[in-house]
This record gives sequence, structure tokens and C-alpha cells, in this order.
Amino acid sequence: LRTADAPRAAVVLAHPHPLYGGTLDNPVVFHADRALNRAGMTTLRFNFRGVGRSTGVYGGGVDEVEDVAAALEFLKSRTPGPHYVIGYSFGAAVAGRALTQGLSADGAIFIAPPIAFMDLSFLPRVPGLRLIVVGDRDELCPLSSLQALMAERQPLPGETAAEVRVIGGADHFFIDGEAELFGVLRDF
Repeated sequence: LRTADAPRAAVVLAHPHPLYGGTLDNPVVFHADRALNRAGMTTLRFNFRGVGRSTGVYGGGVDEVEDVAAALEFLKSRTPGPHYVIGYSFGAAVAGRALTQGLSADGAIFIAPPIAFMDLSFLPRVPGLRLIVVGDRDELCPLSSLQALMAERQPLPGETAAEVRVIGGADHFFIDGEAELFGVLRDF
């Protein structure tokens, strides 16, 4: 938990796939945390079940929905709103699943949702989805496939369309795009 000096909002950050080395210390999650905190948001990074010192075992992206809900509940109990959920890769998939199943957040941002690796056909129906950030060389979130999927989005009354921001030269890991990702998140 990183508290902002004069918090404008609070954010839960969900990390990439636990079976492929994803943790709360992932560089993309780490930099997103810093960007958002510098923009005046209180941030909470957490490990999914079975990662690091977290108890439990990997739940296939289904049981982890409870982890996102618990992290958001913890954040809500300690910070004023609004409260947002941000997920990177697997974290975006789990956060999206949680939101479509009724998790109440004031908005969501997804970084490189892995649509070529996991079934994310529900992505256009995620309530409160405000922004998706993707690299134009992302093999797990091909831009053309993402755009076709998001063309199906029918925002709920009062919602705006989810913006898709593309970072040129970046792959799924944002090796050549971390600085730009930092700026996109900070400014958004």
C-alpha cells in the first residue's frame, strides 16, 4: 500500500500470470504503481494466491477473482474513493472477470489483456472499462484482434467508450515502452 500525500483516488493493481513469474514486483506493475502514485493516487499492489508469501494455490484465473475483490475491499476500508482496478496481462483478465461478475469499482484500466492466450471474449462487456494500453508489437494482445473485439463494446448508459492507447515499438512486456506507459498512466 502506497499512500498519496493528498489522494485523489485509490487503485488496486493486479499482476501478470503467476505460473510465468508474475508477481506484485513485475516491472510493468511496479512502474504503473509509481506513475499513479505520482499522479496523486493511493496504490495497492498484491500477490495472487500462492505467489510470494500469499497463501493458497493457483486457481486458473477463476479463484483469483476473489483475490481482486479482497484487495479492493481492503483498499476501500482504508482510503476515500473513487476506487479503480488496474490489471496487467493475466491481472487484466482476472480484474475483467471480477468486474463482469459484479465487483463494484469506479473504473478500470487494462494493460495488455492477453486475448491471444486466454478467452477474454467478455472484455467488451466489462463495466467501467476506461482505458486499454497495448504495444503495437504485442504477440499476446494483437492490436487488430483487440480493436475487432472492442468494436463490439456497447457502453452502459452514462459510460464513455474505452480508449485504446497504442505504444509504438512495445511488445507484451513493454521492454521498449515502459517510459511511455508510465506517461500514459500518469496523464490519464
